[in-house]
Amino acid sequence: MRGVILAAGFGTRLWPLTIEWAKAAIPFLGRPLISYSIDYLRKFDITDLIINLHHQSDTIREAVSPYLSSGINIHFSEEPEILGTGGALDNVRHRLEDETFVVINGKIITDIDLASVIQTHRARGALATLVLQLNTKLEKFSQVDIDSTGRIIRFGGFPEREEGLSSGGPSEPPLMFTGIQVIEPEIFDYIPPGKFSHTTAEVYPKAMAEGRLILGYIATGAWFELSTLERYLNISLEFLRRQGQNYFCDVGSVIEPSARVTESVVWRHARICAGARLHRCIIGDDVIIPSGAEFEQAVIVRAALCPNPERGDLIGDNLVVRF
Repeated sequence: MRGVILAAGFGTRLWPLTIEWAKAAIPFLGRPLISYSIDYLRKFDITDLIINLHHQSDTIREAVSPYLSSGINIHFSEEPEILGTGGALDNVRHRLEDETFVVINGKIITDIDLASVIQTHRARGALATLVLQLNTKLEKFSQVDIDSTGRIIRFGGFPEREEGLSSGGPSEPPLMFTGIQVIEPEIFDYIPPGKFSHTTAEVYPKAMAEGRLILGYIATGAWFELSTLERYLNISLEFLRRQGQNYFCDVGSVIEPSARVTESVVWRHARICAGARLHRCIIGDDVIIPSGAEFEQAVIVRAALCPNPERGDLIGDNLVVRF
């Protein structure tokens, strides 16, 4: 069985971290984010992978290069123009037309039991099975509606967070799509060839309209999605707290003795100088935080990466984006 990792997105909501990185290549606690997806698929013996590329594609290639000598076979699918989730699959349909395949987003970390998903998918004879979870926090993820048999009947908008909270919350949280799906090759009957398309907006609704079974599998287990700055930081801190740590400092970085860093993530080869104060910050590679500087709830990268930013503040040699 082959696996497809979707990694072509621009990472707009993670800007400025994605100025020089593909979203799936950004470091997460010292490892490229996409490495978590590769290890997840390998856990279920899926080692023949396709990764689609567009924005900062070289950073993905570099991030996954250690796997090429470890029994993982990787084919890269370059997209000169971004194709969407459906178009990404169409671009490699010749590699996926023989058997069931798995698709996963390159921006998630999870331990959901994929073997159980595949077993259910086959037992039900589904054209595609989408892994869903309860959106208990009513976060900004599109709602998925299913019937009593698990058949997906509608892809909706975002949940009404304020309305739900004001009324004490819904009796049952809405379902959201995790970005993990098991698909049969017959899906290509519904993907328009050679053009941009999205599976949930165009492909699956077309198949559903013809009576094909698009199944929702409601999963338990850990699942983290890191597509915004706030999620990236909060999830990093959640992982750190499990290890009894308050902040993360990657290789080559220095925090001088009188500096104070709390609830923050410091990437590689940065220097936090004497007397500086950082709280809930993300510090990019090679950034120098000068003595006495204080920042809170901010991403800081080198100004040279983006000398004319559309947002944020240029402060000395740094670009500071508050979130």
